[in-house]
Amino acid sequence: MKGSTKNIIRMHGYRLDRALHNYLYFVFYDLYVRVFLFLGRLLQRWLSRSRLSGSLFKMVFDRYHAKVLTLADAEKILELNEDVVVGPDRTERIIPFQYANKIILKEPEFIAVMDCPCRLVRENPCEPVNVCMAVGRTMGEFWMEHGAKFNARRVTQQGALEILHEAHDRGNITTAWFKVATGGRTGVICSCCTCCCGGLEGMRIARSLKGGERLMFIAPSGYTAVIDFGKCVSCGTCERVCIFNAVGLDGEGRPVQDGNACMGCGLCIEKCQGGARIIERDPAKGLPLDIDLVVEELGQTRG
Repeated sequence: MKGSTKNIIRMHGYRLDRALHNYLYFVFYDLYVRVFLFLGRLLQRWLSRSRLSGSLFKMVFDRYHAKVLTLADAEKILELNEDVVVGPDRTERIIPFQYANKIILKEPEFIAVMDCPCRLVRENPCEPVNVCMAVGRTMGEFWMEHGAKFNARRVTQQGALEILHEAHDRGNITTAWFKVATGGRTGVICSCCTCCCGGLEGMRIARSLKGGERLMFIAPSGYTAVIDFGKCVSCGTCERVCIFNAVGLDGEGRPVQDGNACMGCGLCIEKCQGGARIIERDPAKGLPLDIDLVVEELGQTRG
């Protein structure tokens, strides 16, 4: 048995079932995503009017979910030089989910990158494919030892920041994933697009089902984008780049924003041609995954 596999078992403790889930999840990453999407589409096609389908999605979403990160908050994670252990977040201020709700980043300088499984299962995926990051030695070493077919490689913190910035330049958003299969913690950082991301597709499917209309397994960043109409040049960029369809245009080409739909990813602010958009803290959308703020508000615990 490889050393990284033993570390995964130790991480899960007595829950050998979750350790096995963790192993299968990442060793057969692309197959796992393909099966999830296949079953989701099947439910949508044949059981869309049954509350059972919505209940099944809720069961999954309680154990497998993400939080949107702004570029600045993601940069802080990738620049960490000390361990951060917070949670479980019983307040649900950062991570409003029942099971996977811990922020555990041990030896965060160890970062591995491998191919995104969501892109691998698409016929014409967005490029590049090699964008998924594991922050922390336990998961990073597991990827390195088991992810050769996914082109797993170790990168420096500077290399990880370059991947992050290039993704935002392409119009991707950043998400931190929390999964029961990975110890109920974060550490997997993804660059997501609406056309390839299996998580975003899964959420769209779930919300189309009876009983799943309000299901949300991607939590907002804790911020909302705000428009300064005095600076707006009516270029329509914000409407084009928003992957959550939170921005429309009125008859004069000016942006009209749905504040409830805005997830606070910050992409529209980065792309705004007139500098007319800013991002503000929004208490209704939880606490941002800003490492400094999280430690200050919730306190660090022993890992």
